[in-house]
Amino acid sequence: MEVTVRRSEPQDARAVKEIYECTTAYMGTLQLPNPSLTLWEGRLSNVPDHVFSYVAVAGGEIVGNIGFEVCTNPRRRHVGSFGMGVKDLHQGKGVGTALLATVIDLADNWLNLKRLELTVYVDNESAINLYMKHGFVIEGESQAYAFRNGEYISVYHMARIKS
Repeated sequence: MEVTVRRSEPQDARAVKEIYECTTAYMGTLQLPNPSLTLWEGRLSNVPDHVFSYVAVAGGEIVGNIGFEVCTNPRRRHVGSFGMGVKDLHQGKGVGTALLATVIDLADNWLNLKRLELTVYVDNESAINLYMKHGFVIEGESQAYAFRNGEYISVYHMARIKS
């Protein structure tokens, strides 16, 4: 199935909420279970100028979301970071690749960013492999970074430096 990526719109709030209702999707992020529609309506209606929000569409359905933020600190304006989620039934089908490719293109060809960075849970092998396939490397690990499903979980800090 073909995946297309477009900027998110406020009317996408319900569909984005549904992404983060999926167990694997929210377990791989810092999102909490059972997100509210009001939360996502607010996020998608008030996107700051230094933040870019995209959705992935497959078969007419929104199946993925990525939020990309350019650092506003004057000494880190060359850096962007992101977080994404993909509906559980659509994982492993190219949705994450399409979202990541959109952000990399924006960073490299339009925003002139040098560094892209992220955090990823150490047990999220599919995401780690996706990031490595796109040139990200593990730069370090933070122990007990977040509390998830009744226990503390560590993360890798990964980055891609444009040469």
